[in-house]
Amino acid sequence: MSNVARFAAYAAAFEEAYASDDWKALEPFFDEGAVYEAGSEVFLGGRFEGRPAILGYFKAVLDGFDRCFDTRELELLEGPSEEGSTVRILGSASYRKEGFPDLVLVLEEFVTFEGEEIVRLEDRYEPAKLEELAAYIAAHGAALGFSLG
Repeated sequence: MSNVARFAAYAAAFEEAYASDDWKALEPFFDEGAVYEAGSEVFLGGRFEGRPAILGYFKAVLDGFDRCFDTRELELLEGPSEEGSTVRILGSASYRKEGFPDLVLVLEEFVTFEGEEIVRLEDRYEPAKLEELAAYIAAHGAALGFSLG
């Protein structure tokens, strides 16, 4: 199986885990020592080492951010492309909640495989998009149930 196919299987399993809230379903995709660089030290980010830490982060950020909105729609903007053992995508997530302006996050994601498992996951956001996110959170975060902290 190619790394692009592995990535597609992982992405599908991630969305199933989001829907079911069963994050253990993602365990087979990650190496025990995998590292996740989640893109922003300010909000939605940090460095997570090890499968349990990564899966715990997924649950925490999705419960504490994504689920605060009525809808979450994902769109693939570029890719997937493969260079060596790394798959790259550029995608967006659009969040909507009645009574609030829409929020669109654009991120570049790199997924590195060793054999069948992910050993490194990295999200990158453009600085201007992080500034927009910070402004949105400052204006609406408390009412939506999250904050920059």
